[in-house]
Amino acid sequence: MGKLPENMKAIVKDGPHYGAKMMTVDVPKDLGAHEVLVKVKAVSICGTDLHIWLWNEWAKEHINVPQILGHEFAGEVVAVGSEVSLVKIGDFVSSETHIPCGHCKQCRTGNMHVCQNLKILGVDMNGAFAEYVKVPEIVLWKNDPSIPSIWASVQEPLGNAIHTIFTEDVAGKNVLVTGAGPIGLLAIGVLKTAGAAKIIVSEVNEYRRNLAKEIGADVTVNPKNQSLVDIVKKETDGDGADVLIEMSGNPQALHDGLASLTNAGRASLLGVYDKDVQINLNDLVIFKAIRIYGITGRKMFETWYKGAELLKNKKLDLSKIITHVLDFDDYEKGFKLMEEGKCGKVVLKL
Repeated sequence: MGKLPENMKAIVKDGPHYGAKMMTVDVPKDLGAHEVLVKVKAVSICGTDLHIWLWNEWAKEHINVPQILGHEFAGEVVAVGSEVSLVKIGDFVSSETHIPCGHCKQCRTGNMHVCQNLKILGVDMNGAFAEYVKVPEIVLWKNDPSIPSIWASVQEPLGNAIHTIFTEDVAGKNVLVTGAGPIGLLAIGVLKTAGAAKIIVSEVNEYRRNLAKEIGADVTVNPKNQSLVDIVKKETDGDGADVLIEMSGNPQALHDGLASLTNAGRASLLGVYDKDVQINLNDLVIFKAIRIYGITGRKMFETWYKGAELLKNKKLDLSKIITHVLDFDDYEKGFKLMEEGKCGKVVLKL
């Protein structure tokens, strides 16, 4: 690798307002002993990035501007700190975006993804919507060279889907997915691979409903004009779904999803809600003996191993889920597609 440039292009949230700007900024050079510099090859747009772009209430509370956005990426290691041992220059890598402290109780008991001192790439520090990104070596994942960089860049959200699905077995189970955004679409692909019996998807967006069907959903429902509970009961011979995968962060979807579950069913909740949610715990959870799992991030690095093996062994096809691959300079088009919901996963290539 030759001498690194002094400057780079980056998509920066430059102020407390809608949107973000492409700016010229300094290439990170001050690597700590355990830090790594990666030249980014592909980066995908996450729902979190969209929240920051829109400057919604969550973003106002969590983001300090100016800051480089982005956290789902793949690239090549171009510089390493003096004590880095997990990767070397030239390695093809992606990255976990939950950055743990390494010494709290959670980190020391196999739960780094819920570290007490957790920092998130692109939220608490400069992210990967740039030509180069600096990350600690502990979060890097070495990719198999056979995996295209476009696909490798979405392993982080793929891990969300895997973590949500595999809190319990899904083989031979009837599964309801509420919300067919990018991670919901990834979940459909994983459920097909995992041997789910019937996949029912609830989604208000027609584009994504059609895409869900194309990816492998057996039944799709528009909950705005159809009774989700009635359809799920009909499709499961009156029993209800065995598993609820809640991806939408919509209170009504949570209510209807729990109401659609069979007694002693399981619910895994990844969707994030804008405000407090009221549900009838007695009727929807307690008297039905429902098991509820709250899901955040990915198991570090259990879900990464699962996702990488699915991709490396060609058990999971992302070609229909990644609907748009754009040049980095066309980032505004990518965010517009996300805002309008006329896309699956959107990846920017550098």
